[in-house]
Amino acid sequence: MTRGLTAAGVHVPRFRIESSTIGEAWGVDHASGIERKALPAADEDAVTMAISAARDALDRGNANAADLSFVGLATTTPPLAEEELAPRVVRALGGASDARTVTATASPLAGLDVLERAVGADGPALAIAADAPTGDPAEADHRLGAGAVAFLVDDDAPVTLVDSAAHSDEYPGVRYRERGSEEVDALGVTTYERDAVGESVAAVVSDLDVAEPAGAALHQPNGGLPHRAGGRTDIAGAAIERGTVVDRVGDAGAATVPLGLCAALASADADDATVAVDFGGGGGALGLAFAGGLDNAPSVDERLSGGELVSYDRYLRERGYVVDGEVAGGGAHVSLPSWRRSLDGRYRLVAGRCPSCGGLTFPAEGACGVCHDRGAFEHVELPREGVVDAVTVIGQGGAPPEFVPQQERDGPYAVAIVRFTHSGEEVTIPMQLTDCDPETVAVGDDVRATIRRVYADEGIPRYGSKATPI
Repeated sequence: MTRGLTAAGVHVPRFRIESSTIGEAWGVDHASGIERKALPAADEDAVTMAISAARDALDRGNANAADLSFVGLATTTPPLAEEELAPRVVRALGGASDARTVTATASPLAGLDVLERAVGADGPALAIAADAPTGDPAEADHRLGAGAVAFLVDDDAPVTLVDSAAHSDEYPGVRYRERGSEEVDALGVTTYERDAVGESVAAVVSDLDVAEPAGAALHQPNGGLPHRAGGRTDIAGAAIERGTVVDRVGDAGAATVPLGLCAALASADADDATVAVDFGGGGGALGLAFAGGLDNAPSVDERLSGGELVSYDRYLRERGYVVDGEVAGGGAHVSLPSWRRSLDGRYRLVAGRCPSCGGLTFPAEGACGVCHDRGAFEHVELPREGVVDAVTVIGQGGAPPEFVPQQERDGPYAVAIVRFTHSGEEVTIPMQLTDCDPETVAVGDDVRATIRRVYADEGIPRYGSKATPI
């Protein structure tokens, strides 16, 4: 059997901003070769993007999350400095509690690292890279974007890993983040960075057992560096172009090169070779070589060509640069143990079917909402698509205290009563709406549940289902 990539999934945030808009605001452009980039909303982070991309990969591969034996998550911008994040993804997907997990951080190399680990695992596996780095608004932040990609790995795959290679040396200051800081930085010495990346990429490519790759996703913090680094190798410019996405998504940290790999594999033939090489900031590079193509991969080009352009002042709000995030007052505090007990409902819309009347109740606890019987519920997972039965908009100043930070960044938001149907029975759930203009959602609209950040309590992010218009 041949083990490798069987499917891929992608998530790109809805908001986009053109580099020219940022350049005009500052009078200088620090996003060389980047036309536009993706911007996460206030309720998006590495975890929510990872879950979205993973669901996409599982759906495209017709795979069950419960069968996964390994899940690896790579990000340079985890929502918490210390916590295993991959188990959150497993729980949200409905994976098994005995699945092995890895959370890889601290380097853009993490994306390729978890992919190599997934190929080396036994059984169905997921390798996810999700990132949204930030930097100094006057400089580094100009090029920093966001996105996520997930690869489903299994036996009998159309794309196989044929070789890997690494290069290790010390190049301090090329890309780093000081302890306690949330911002990516660099020394800004252009020649030094070009030499560090070029030498490392060239060393890895020379060690990979592959000739004339049809696609190449090379380290791409800006639009020019992958071509400059590739110029030190025999890889053709057209191949590098097929794997370059930074010009439309921005520097998405650990996710940029995996996104480029996905783009290249989606257009590759069965006989094509594709390479992915990333550079690890302070030193070191990792390269993977693949054979084959992914017919069921999403079109990264289509995902990157859409989105909603925003102004620079909206960009600053969504980034959280011009809001204080301070919360006054109490709010509806839910203890962590209580929150944890409700995760199946919050993540996977698990409802209860009454043993007496067959009616559905959400959440699956207490008495039946139809006949009021208190028998033990049968747990059923609702479909993720529903219909809006009622909707209202929460204006500025009207949000409960726990939602103030989100409203400061996103503005007014809508809350809807959403009706879901399972085996002929209906149940309604109140849900916050996301990824939409709240004024445009109406009764009767079709929506789909998606995992987003709800709020933070006691310093810990909490996630759950929101609804987005289809």
